[in-house]
Amino acid sequence: MPEPMTPVTPETSVTFPPAFLWGAATSAYQIEGAVREGGRTPSIWDTFSHTPGRTAGGDTGDIAVDHFHRYREDVALMAELGLNAYRFSVSWSRVQPTGRGPAVQVGLDFYRRLVDELLAHGIRPAVTLYHWDLPQELEDAGGWPERETAYRFAEYARLVGEALGDRVDQWITLNEPWCSAFLGYGSGVHAPGRTEPAATLRAAHHLNLAHGLGVSALRSVMPARNTVGVSLNSAVVRPVSQDPADLAAVRRIDDLANGIFHGPMLHGAYPETLFAATASVSDWSYVEDGDLGAIGRRLDALGLNYYTPTLVSAARTPVSGPRADGHGASEHSPWPGADDVAFHRMPGERTEMGWTIDPTGLHELIMRYSREAPGVPLYVTENGAAYDDKPDPDGRVHDPERIAYLHGHLSAVRRALTDGADVRGYYLWSLMDNFEWAYGYAKRFGAVHVDYTTLERTPKSSALWYAQAARNGVLPPVPDV
Repeated sequence: MPEPMTPVTPETSVTFPPAFLWGAATSAYQIEGAVREGGRTPSIWDTFSHTPGRTAGGDTGDIAVDHFHRYREDVALMAELGLNAYRFSVSWSRVQPTGRGPAVQVGLDFYRRLVDELLAHGIRPAVTLYHWDLPQELEDAGGWPERETAYRFAEYARLVGEALGDRVDQWITLNEPWCSAFLGYGSGVHAPGRTEPAATLRAAHHLNLAHGLGVSALRSVMPARNTVGVSLNSAVVRPVSQDPADLAAVRRIDDLANGIFHGPMLHGAYPETLFAATASVSDWSYVEDGDLGAIGRRLDALGLNYYTPTLVSAARTPVSGPRADGHGASEHSPWPGADDVAFHRMPGERTEMGWTIDPTGLHELIMRYSREAPGVPLYVTENGAAYDDKPDPDGRVHDPERIAYLHGHLSAVRRALTDGADVRGYYLWSLMDNFEWAYGYAKRFGAVHVDYTTLERTPKSSALWYAQAARNGVLPPVPDV
């Protein structure tokens, strides 16, 4: 278990470096809407959300929160909240509808306008090229389990880099490739909804390859000052006990959640223990000569996404039925080769997602990657909580639980800075309530409340608290609930 966090009371002054980035994050399919405008074609999430039974209430991102038409209003709101950074993703289907060939300029024009608006308000844009919305035509050709998809991603990266690289200096290739591979092709709770253990591992490798080829493609067309990184949702995996079998379960899940990505990206190799654990699922023959060199291109930055730790043990009895691992109910495991691992509910207070609130995990994660990637600046590219936020009769939205959550996790970031970690910024997930993937509109992560009928935006009390922190570089006290 991690060492106890240095106590930080709500009254403690917790300061941050002057250059620290105070941002918020979103993704294209969750907020943009306008899914049929400007030549955009369906992505796998369009198809998945329109398939009966795939999302809560049959919700889709067809309109989402209409950011495509309201981006100026949203950027003005960011400026009012004192944000100096904004991380957003580009819709591949909006820019390159078939996943091949030349870019559609009207699609790129939307992102050009968005970037110009951000810069005009003094907000630094950070572009994520891929946040899970693969063009459906590429999935029809096999999707991420096929090597060709990685080559198509590199072409897409070059097109976007050419269009925006003169004004955007922060770039992220992939967001949470674990979710794309393991939830999309393993458990099937994310698009494209496939449940194929061998395809899960193939998808993970080709996402890694796409990242490496994307890094090279971006650097070939952008100014040298620009930085290129990736955002990983690396798991903080803890054992139920110190029993050797439970520690072996931690090793198994750590390889599948973390080593499968940071191994080749940071160290030029997959863990040998990963190969051994998954030998019954895959022979890894799709790893070709030169792949590891391509994947391991130098990173200028590393993004870390964190929400809750993972608690595991060796399975005392065979695992059957839905997996209680915090990634959605499914009869199919997202963990190929780990059927002998049991997942347990962490003790403690929880968010509406059922995730335990534990800021020590964020500190642990930051310090781990300070060691895994020495000399590489770190960013917390996602961190936040879902609560059942409702407006008061006066129209205001009070969310003191989210303020306490943010105070605890930002205090963990500050502790990591004190302990020598090079953390350059924090991106709150999310700027505003939006389409929460398979949960539809049932879970609200936003600092800004969205009325899904009128699409009216209302900053919650957490947004005002975060704005004060961003302006002053000091965490304000946590108000009494």
